[in-house]
Amino acid sequence: MTEATTLGTPAELVEELAGIDAELQTAPAGKVVSWCVERFGRSTVAAASFQDVVLIDLVVAADPGMEVVFLNTGAHFPETLQFVEEIRDRYRLNLRVTHPGPEAAPTPCGSDGCCRLRKVEPLRRALEGRDAWLTALKRVDAPTRAAAPIVEWDGTFGLVKVNPLATWTDDDIASYLVDHGLPSHPLVSQGYLSIGCAPTTRPVGPGEDPRSGRWSGSDKVECGLHG
Repeated sequence: MTEATTLGTPAELVEELAGIDAELQTAPAGKVVSWCVERFGRSTVAAASFQDVVLIDLVVAADPGMEVVFLNTGAHFPETLQFVEEIRDRYRLNLRVTHPGPEAAPTPCGSDGCCRLRKVEPLRRALEGRDAWLTALKRVDAPTRAAAPIVEWDGTFGLVKVNPLATWTDDDIASYLVDHGLPSHPLVSQGYLSIGCAPTTRPVGPGEDPRSGRWSGSDKVECGLHG
């Protein structure tokens, strides 16, 4: 494993990352994670919602000591917080849990600006000084993610973003969980197919898009972490 690297300017990285992205389009997700670890070493961090246990499993296989970040917004379901602890213990994770700053107090979950204060800014602080971050983003998650690359320059946070599961389907995720004996988030069995904060997440009905339970009744699709 290499030590943390010093990145060049974003302009210098664009061509390199485009070439790597093309090479990794058909690579197994585990190989993508391993490439990231070899390229950026301990300057890599993984961000997980803990519905995305597949990402955690792949990360731990590549680097058991990698820091994993969970964004505690202060509005998660109790089941989510319990599941975080279950997975932390299962993998002995190097887990960092972020919390909103005091500036978020007047902005409760579901109000304008809540995601910026409760997710985006805490993640920005967690990524400071890092060269790359790993996500569980998938192209099938939402139309806004349909063209998501495997590897890209993330201008929002100023580092390399790696999406090893970008080409995976929901069936791919389900199969991996079964094949590897991994637990699912306990709310999935209750119809919650895309799990965010409790005030803004509902179960999904038959035939509905899995992400339709997030910010139901509004035109919001993204929280700001991925655009």
